[in-house]
Amino acid sequence: QPVSWTALLAGAGGPGSHRAALAEAAEIAARGLPVYPQVSCRPLNFEFTMADPFIFASMDVFAPIMAAGPDGRAELYADPAFRAAFKEKAGLHRPTMGARWHRTVVSAFPADPTMEERSVVELADERGVDPTELVLDLALQSDLRTRFRMGVLNTDEDEVAELLVDPHTMLGLSDAGAHASQLCDANFSTHLLGHWVREKKVLSLEQAVHQLTQQPAEVFGLTDRGLLAQGRPADIVVFDPATVGTSGLRRVHDLPAGADRLVADAYGIDAVVVNGQILRRKDRDMVDANGPLPGRLLRHGSAS
Repeated sequence: QPVSWTALLAGAGGPGSHRAALAEAAEIAARGLPVYPQVSCRPLNFEFTMADPFIFASMDVFAPIMAAGPDGRAELYADPAFRAAFKEKAGLHRPTMGARWHRTVVSAFPADPTMEERSVVELADERGVDPTELVLDLALQSDLRTRFRMGVLNTDEDEVAELLVDPHTMLGLSDAGAHASQLCDANFSTHLLGHWVREKKVLSLEQAVHQLTQQPAEVFGLTDRGLLAQGRPADIVVFDPATVGTSGLRRVHDLPAGADRLVADAYGIDAVVVNGQILRRKDRDMVDANGPLPGRLLRHGSAS
């Protein structure tokens, strides 16, 4: 049976670490075994606040922070001993964390929106402090509500390109929305078509469409999907190659009890068709969301 595993990301074991996994995938494929590492076409970014500093939870210095719970964290963030320990363990001088701070921006700071989307390293330099100190200062100034976005993995585009063009990988990577308030890669398909095809020219349009349609259908055993052919369901996305792409992330509060999540908007999509019925056309719903819908759950094997 086909096996697909996640995730093969650039930088997970240091620069160039993905190449050993690609070599192993090639060796497995040469033995005739259908094993497909899943790769992502987007950086693995996490949004976080210091009220819930999950991104640092594995660090020993954060053990008392995680034990304190939300109510006791602000006091610890103001403690000089903790601040010094955090700076020593995760400051700009640390190779791994130093690189990550250069990929971190302030994503939300209501007290001064001009700081949003600015690099924490640049802001820290302006104040003459380490990024760890800046993050704690901004958090304390906002009752721990300041949001930061950190690029953790898959950030080297040259290495990501190697993953995307390798014949033994497939596009994937999903936890089904378990971190809806922290990351969003639902826009990976439009990002692939806009960034990697049109802008970077790493993939041809035909290669990208294949990776989004026929390849996953074949791997997952959806035997009547993945191709436009007579007798098959007409599942179609109509897009403009010259404009297809994605917006940046934005935060909405539309989950139960007003909980938040990150979303993105698609550009250049003319229509979405399922089983021959138009669902959306020019950014407008064409069916009643509360009425009958043409789609159905697909399982391994024929689904028509």
